[in-house]
Order: sequence, then C-alpha cells, then structure tokens
Amino acid sequence: MKLLLTLDIQLFAGEKTEKATPKKRQDARKKGQVLKSQDVSAAFVLLLSFLFLIFAAPLMQEGLFSFLIQAFEKNMLIETLTTDTVMQMYTDSLKEMAVILLPILAVTVVASVGANFFQFGFLFTTESLKIDLKKMDPIKGIKKIISVRAIVNLLKSLLKVAFISTVTTIVIWTNLEDVLSLAVQEPFSTLSTVAQLTGLMGIAASAVLIVIALLDYMYEKFEYEKQLKMSKQDIKDEYKNSEGDPLIKSKIKQRQREMAMRRMMQDVPYADVVITNPTHFAICLKYDDTSMDAPKVVAKGTDYVAQKIKLIAKENNVVMVENRPLARAMYDQVEIGDQVPEEFFKAVAEILAYVYRIKRKI
Repeated sequence: MKLLLTLDIQLFAGEKTEKATPKKRQDARKKGQVLKSQDVSAAFVLLLSFLFLIFAAPLMQEGLFSFLIQAFEKNMLIETLTTDTVMQMYTDSLKEMAVILLPILAVTVVASVGANFFQFGFLFTTESLKIDLKKMDPIKGIKKIISVRAIVNLLKSLLKVAFISTVTTIVIWTNLEDVLSLAVQEPFSTLSTVAQLTGLMGIAASAVLIVIALLDYMYEKFEYEKQLKMSKQDIKDEYKNSEGDPLIKSKIKQRQREMAMRRMMQDVPYADVVITNPTHFAICLKYDDTSMDAPKVVAKGTDYVAQKIKLIAKENNVVMVENRPLARAMYDQVEIGDQVPEEFFKAVAEILAYVYRIKRKI
C-alpha cells in the first residue's frame, strides 16, 4: 500500500500541471521557442502585397511596358550579336525587371518581418541552426506525422483551401459578366479586367486568411503554453538551480548569524554599560568622547541572548543598569553599530553619569 501511494505521489509530481515560470519562458525564447503562427505571417504578406499591387499598378504597368519595349523593339532589332551586345541586353533586362519586382519583394520582406515582430518581438538566436541528430530519428518523425498536431495542421490546410476557394468563387460569380466579356475584349482591356479581378480575389482571400490566422494564433498559444508547462518537481529543481538548495541556504544564514553573534559578544566586555529590562532585553552601550559624537550600541538581544550578554558583562565587570522603558524602546529603534538617537540622549546621559560615578571617572 505504501509503495502504491509513493508511486502515485511521484506520478502526480511528474505531471506537467503548472504554468511556466519566467525563467522557463526566457530559456525557451533563447532556444527560439516562441509563440508564432505561420498563418499570421502569410496573411500579413498576402494582404500587404495585394494592397501594394492595387495602388502601385499604374507604375508597374509602365515598367512592364518598358520591359516589353526593351525586349521586342530594341533587342529584336540588333543586327549583330556579340558578347558585348548580349551582356548589354542582359543588363538592361535585369534593370527593367528590378524596377518591376524589387518594390513588391521589399513589401513582402517588410510584411514578413513585421508579422513576426508583432508576434514575438525582436529575437536573434542560432540555436535552431545547430545540428541535432535527435531530429533525424525516423521513429520520432513517424510519431510527428501521425500526431494530433499533424492532424490539426492537415485540417487547417483543408479549411484554408476550402474557404479561399469559396471566396474566390464568390468574387468570380459576382463579376461573371466581366469574366464572360473577356472573350470579346481587346488585349489591353482583357489585362485590365484580369488585374482587377485578381486584386479583388487577393484582398478577399487575405481577409479570410486573417480570420483563419487569428484562430490559428489562439490554437498555437494554447499549444505553446501546454508545451511550456512544468511539473511541481521541475519548479523545485529550477528554484534549486537558480537560488540554491534551501537547506544549504538556511545553513549559510545560520552560520552567518552565529558569526555575527560571536562578533557582537566580543564587543560586550568593552562596553561602558548594559541597560536591561531586566530579564528579557539587554542593550550594550559604549562611548568615547574623543572619537564618537554620541554613545553607540555595540550589542543587543532578547531572552537567551540577553542573558548571555549579561553573563559576559558580569564576568568583565561591566556595569548593568535596569531601565525597562529605555531598554525596550532602544531595542526596537536602534540597530547594532548605530549611535543613540537624540530622543534618548537625556536618559542615556543620566545612566552614563551614574556609571562614571561608580567607576570614579568623574
């Protein structure tokens, strides 16, 4: 029975039921494990690309015509092909294509980077580039193929195809007259109509993809949090690794207290007076008019420590004076090594005067 109970406790402790700690999240981020949805990036890129194409279409049309003129008028009329003329044709064609393609490429790059930055901020890591032989394990690869996540991804892909196909079909159906008129239109009008329909279908598909991306982002967030979850034992181990073993820390603190106690007790024999409660509190004061502006507390304690202070003071002929209100007040307000506050000057001065009379120093 005890063995079964122990096994149950161990299994419960090993279950990942706790939310990830900030350190776990930071370590995962360093490894490149961040909350990210590919559909969000795709939706941003598609939407901004089609918006750019719609607004920049006149400029791109001029660049396309310039490229066609370069290809069919200037290049076709060259009588003699040499190495220089071929290189010149190649260079001119590249320049014309760059004018057309570079702006749209720049928009896609900015949209892709912006979508990722929006999701997880700036991150640069080389962890994902390191070679990991575990990723080449065929058994793990098969498990990923038949896993729940793989099935969900397949369903997401099918839904995206279905929704985008439906939306594009609706766009074509609502503009069916324009589509049917393409057979009788001039080439330029045909290109203009096709460009307009393509832009409408692209914007509609982008809108649908944004809705899908929001749903996918929520699902990825759920999976990300589930992946980062920790067991109670993981949290304990992390605390030990980051903060140190609590048992060792307690022993260190105990050792520090013992050392501080020894240092304090070493100062008791050199005190001028011990103010007592008389049983619960003990305050040791020392005053040197040549080096101190006011008396200083060199030791204090309650109960057992107070009895220890009084015993050492008695062994070293240090005068003890009973003053219950003063002892209690100074214990609460003055720390070891501090000078006596001004509010206690009168009472302390009377006690020191009494001590000096006893020691015949005045």
